[in-house]
Amino acid sequence: MTRPMEGRLALVTGASRGIGRAASVALAKAGAHVILVARTVGGLEEADDEIQQAGGTATLVPMNLRDGAAIDRLGASIFERWGRLDAFLGNAGVLGQLTPLAHLDPKTFQEVTEVNVTANWRLIRSLDPLLRLSEAGRVLFVTSGAARKHTAYWGAYSMSKAALESLALTYAAECEGGKVKVNLINPGPMRTAMRKKAMPGEDPATLPSPEELVPQIVEMLGAGFGGNGTVVDFKK
Repeated sequence: MTRPMEGRLALVTGASRGIGRAASVALAKAGAHVILVARTVGGLEEADDEIQQAGGTATLVPMNLRDGAAIDRLGASIFERWGRLDAFLGNAGVLGQLTPLAHLDPKTFQEVTEVNVTANWRLIRSLDPLLRLSEAGRVLFVTSGAARKHTAYWGAYSMSKAALESLALTYAAECEGGKVKVNLINPGPMRTAMRKKAMPGEDPATLPSPEELVPQIVEMLGAGFGGNGTVVDFKK
């Protein structure tokens, strides 16, 4: 079995379920030590159990990504313990409400903005020095087709993903020519809890599972991946 992530240190947000959990397990199987970040302790422990059963290793970090000071401390802790970071998967996100913009609750709008956009900027700010200390720092953000579709009632989520894409592609431009590569991946419709919340009448059996996506994630976080500033759509 090939282990393309052997010896690499990877951080995954939203690691307790869905795409983040599947990616964390796959990265560990590929040889990485994975830092699992999520709010739910139980979910993190279940992901860690799965990683250990697969022969991998992980470090659990229960954290609310709306806590900017905690994100700052995370970068400092990683530097003190490992001195670098090789891969970062910015996966965590919230859907918010599917409702007309005029009816959107301000607290919900703020939460969507803080988790989907602000937290990723804080993570870039905290982790960039560590990624630059890696021989091949790789960053991958999970985006959505909603960023470009402008569908009625999806305003908060759509806006946040469009902002995330702009943020990530600006960061990629700032990394151009260096050892850090920054890209985005759009999973499309996928069998996740967020998709179920958005489309409750949809048959999940008709959708690809997160496990089908993760080989592409592992590839794009590997040292051999040379793309920078790309938005890749997953194709089953």
